[in-house]
Amino acid sequence: QVQLQESGPGLVKPSQTLSLTCTVAGGSITTSYYYWSWIRQPPGKGLECLGYIRYSGTTNYSPSFQSRTSISRDTSKNQFTLQLSSVTPEDTAVYYCARWRQVVGQVWELDYWGQGTQVTVSS
Repeated sequence: QVQLQESGPGLVKPSQTLSLTCTVAGGSITTSYYYWSWIRQPPGKGLECLGYIRYSGTTNYSPSFQSRTSISRDTSKNQFTLQLSSVTPEDTAVYYCARWRQVVGQVWELDYWGQGTQVTVSS
């Protein structure tokens, strides 16, 4: 059973950088062929995928967030981290870390999620 747990500050000031860490237990983030993702849900809106880091360490970001998002990892701690710069109140959301699993071909699914952490951007 894979478990993911988000951690980080719940309040960030505008223009600062939001930084969250996801700690993974029950499976290695370097195991082929899983991808590890950050997803958020603003209040009253749907889920948004910010990007992911592959088992190999390479990354991919959603176009909407690419200019101010960075995802990295610490394999010694089995953690991966989100940094979102220049935040505004519109970045207020519940942030989740999750794992992508390839089902077949180009079909992927999110099979494990963290419980989510509320981040509020406010002065």
